[in-house]
Parts: sequence; C-alpha cells; structure tokens
Amino acid sequence: QVQLVESGGGLVQPGGSLRLSCAASGSIFRIASVGWYRQAPGKERELVARITLGGMKDYADSVKGRFTISRDNAENTVYLQMNSLKPEDTAVYYCHAWSGSRGLDYWGQGTQVTVSS
Repeated sequence: QVQLVESGGGLVQPGGSLRLSCAASGSIFRIASVGWYRQAPGKERELVARITLGGMKDYADSVKGRFTISRDNAENTVYLQMNSLKPEDTAVYYCHAWSGSRGLDYWGQGTQVTVSS
C-alpha cells in the first residue's frame, strides 16, 4: 500500500514563504501524476497545482506566479513552493497521486498552512 506523507506546513505571516513536501513510500511518482489540493474550513477541496508524468504543470488562477510545483522522482518527493502567501491561502493542503490507466488513486493525510499576522 502506497503512503503519501505531507510536511512543511505551519504558521507564516502574510508575504512569507513555505515549502511543502510530499514523500511517497514507494516509487509511485515514477508512474503517476501528482497534485496539491487544499481545503479551507467550510469550503470544498480545490486543486492548487498539478504536475504530470511528462512534467506539464497546471496551477489554479489564485496561485499563479506565487506557487511552484516540482518533483524529484529519484527521491520519491513532490514539492510545493509557496511564496507571497496570503491569508486566503490558509487551508489544509493535501497531496494526491493518480494514474487513470493504472487505476491508482492515493491521498496524503494533509498538512495545515495558516497565514496570519
């Protein structure tokens, strides 16, 4: 069973930066696309950024130019660099790995990001 473990969340002031990491227990990232989602209290989970096996990246409009997703297949880790953080970025951030052709669908447990002064 594949496990995804997020880390790097915490409390940061507006304008600050955080880097989230998603570590996989196996080499799942070599065969799956990966995305970061977030869910704020009272809101639905939303896609923040994703990266395909081929390296194509996609971002939510609200984070374009501020967040960067990257992957290190050798280290089985995907990152989300978050800069110029805003209070509205406050949420639990989740890592998701999937492959429709292989029937793979895995979620991490989430990491809390709080942006507040």
